[in-house]
Amino acid sequence: MVLPIRPRGQLLRILGVGFGLAAAVGNTIGQGILRQPGEVASHLSNVTWIYSVWLLGGVYAILCSSTVSELGATLPEAGGWYVYSKRAFGEYAGFAVGCCDWIMQCVAIASLSLASADFLVQLFPVFISHHNLAGATLLGILALLNWIGLRSGSFTQELTSLAKTIGLLGLIGACFFVTSQVPAIGTGPSSRIFHHHESLLLGLLLSAQAVISAYDGWYAPIYFAEEDKNPSVNLPRATIGGAATCIVLYLLMNAALLHVLPFIQLQASQVPAADAAMAVLGRYGRVFILLLSLMTALSCANATILCTPRILFAMARDRLLPATVTTVNQGGTPTYALLMVVLPSIALILAGTFDSLIAIVSILYVSVYASGFASLLVLRRREPNLPRPYRAWWYPWSTIAVLVVSLTFLVAAVLGDLKHSLFTLILAALTFPAYQVIRKQRVRSTIA
Repeated sequence: MVLPIRPRGQLLRILGVGFGLAAAVGNTIGQGILRQPGEVASHLSNVTWIYSVWLLGGVYAILCSSTVSELGATLPEAGGWYVYSKRAFGEYAGFAVGCCDWIMQCVAIASLSLASADFLVQLFPVFISHHNLAGATLLGILALLNWIGLRSGSFTQELTSLAKTIGLLGLIGACFFVTSQVPAIGTGPSSRIFHHHESLLLGLLLSAQAVISAYDGWYAPIYFAEEDKNPSVNLPRATIGGAATCIVLYLLMNAALLHVLPFIQLQASQVPAADAAMAVLGRYGRVFILLLSLMTALSCANATILCTPRILFAMARDRLLPATVTTVNQGGTPTYALLMVVLPSIALILAGTFDSLIAIVSILYVSVYASGFASLLVLRRREPNLPRPYRAWWYPWSTIAVLVVSLTFLVAAVLGDLKHSLFTLILAALTFPAYQVIRKQRVRSTIA
């Protein structure tokens, strides 16, 4: 079918709740659930507390999803956090949030692509001498699928999200119903330090930090509100439904690991899902977990590649970036915006290690979320008559709660890494002179 030619800047409104769920689940379920159960167990010596922390982390994700669903349904535009901050705090605040969001997503894409290459070279050692090139190639393939159009990119997301969900359920089922073929063994020497001397409160706080990072990604559907056929209905269903799906999968995975692995081994394991797979699947366990990890990383990478161009597209439409960035091809993909995401990500991959950047964007992530939660509080107060087809559950207490949690983690991140926090502050500050230059150029072009 030949798609009609549309004017520059028009997105396709073709997405539904199915894609939203795939984006939320695909962007959330990553390496966290394969690794973090061991870290959580190392801080807690009671199974009840382990389940409680994972459940409370899920409740936090649900409340975050409900809060951001109101923003997305009220302002159903492409761009996500940028749109909300701009409306609540002004154009510069939106510009700063948009820039920070773009930077951290590019770093995430590069990191996920390198992780995918790690799993690929373990499956096919012939690529071991071309590790970074393999990561860039995988990213290029995903970018091409998204370049073709929204239908291709969204189908890739739905397929990869479904594949890794089935893989997780398969591993969970095997843990419960397949007799262990070999004694549970570790994946290698563990550097994990047991924390039996920690107080319960400290152990809970450290565990909560690990769990919340594993739930990160629930917000993915908000970037596509403008392309959703019915965002006021589909967006809340996708974000909240995605978070609820992850809660169920995470609790089941923890139950499966506790069923197969001795508790002391779970505490020591760097990748407990791999230990469990080898225990129940024998020599096939390693291949299975590598394939699952590869699919998990690719699904997360594709979700991020889908989300990020919408940030730049929205900023360009508001004349904060060149007008060419609003160009959308016949398949519904913002092409120049996609290039502005893929090319920096490939450059990061080929440059090698970027641990400092990862530390910096970890702080940016929390800051961006906090700006969104604060935006809802401001908009509710300043624009009470704004049409709100969906309202956050238990407002304002739920929104205040997630904002406080986000700010607490932000303070902890800053105090725990002052060096990178300073770099983050400098990076954020650089958005102000950049905005001033853009604003002056916009004034000149208007006069001319």
